[in-house]
Amino acid sequence: MSTTVTPPAPGTPPVPGADAVPPDRPPAPGRARAGSLGWHLGALLVLAVVLYPVVWVLGASFKPSREIIGSLELFPTDPILQNFKGLADGIADISIATFFQNSLFYALGSVAGILISCSLTAYAFARIRFAGRNLMFSLMIGTLLLPYHVLLIPQYVMFQKLELINTYVPLLLGKYLATEAFFVFLMVQFMRNLPRELDEAARLDGCGHLRIYWSIVLPLCRPALITSAIFTFINAWNDFMGPLIYLNEPGKYTVSLGMMMFRDQEGVANYGGMIAMSLVALLPVLAFFLAFQRYLIDGMATSGLKG
Repeated sequence: MSTTVTPPAPGTPPVPGADAVPPDRPPAPGRARAGSLGWHLGALLVLAVVLYPVVWVLGASFKPSREIIGSLELFPTDPILQNFKGLADGIADISIATFFQNSLFYALGSVAGILISCSLTAYAFARIRFAGRNLMFSLMIGTLLLPYHVLLIPQYVMFQKLELINTYVPLLLGKYLATEAFFVFLMVQFMRNLPRELDEAARLDGCGHLRIYWSIVLPLCRPALITSAIFTFINAWNDFMGPLIYLNEPGKYTVSLGMMMFRDQEGVANYGGMIAMSLVALLPVLAFFLAFQRYLIDGMATSGLKG
């Protein structure tokens, strides 16, 4: 649809700036300030929802057990230190340090197994061409669809016949056999982004697959390895089902099972000591995450880049 522009009448003085395009008006200061205030209030509300459980645990660790159940207050009216002092006495003649040592052994053993086995498997899928590679990789990814509880009974029967119950072998063996398909997939995707010219140059220098894997691929995949290590450590430290199924002696319990011992045979639980121990149990996970968080950020930032 065309429009007709009517010329000004003869003798009419031109209007200054009539042909100029009006510039975009900046938002009013009051409107911009209101939008910024609303955004910050929304962010603070989300932060309060996320941090509320942590603050509640922190406050409940200084409350007696009866006040934890019967009071809705976030912070104690009369703080006590008895919950933390009771941890030094241990549980059922077992020191708290024993539970932490067991959890640390389980978590670090899981990290070592995941990094070794999953990185080797990922290198084979990502850098070596062999018959049936795509089929085997698809089958491995398909194992992610299997619920953990489907495999629990046959695995328990197998380890029971091997007389490995009440040991850490059932908990750690799968970590050293690359059964964690998620971490294999993560490392495969990272290794596929590395330039192939590195492998070709190494082969010209006489390097085999093992030397290429150790000297070239692993150093370049450090962000992916650190990411896998962080998630593996957290999952193993917080694991409750695995130790509950395979460990029978209290002296071999991890921290997650040790907190269960705050409940006696009559069902009466020492909630104060349980919450105090759960708060202390957060410290190793927090320290591990803070120590390697920058590598996690590097992995997230570089995982989508092509070499």
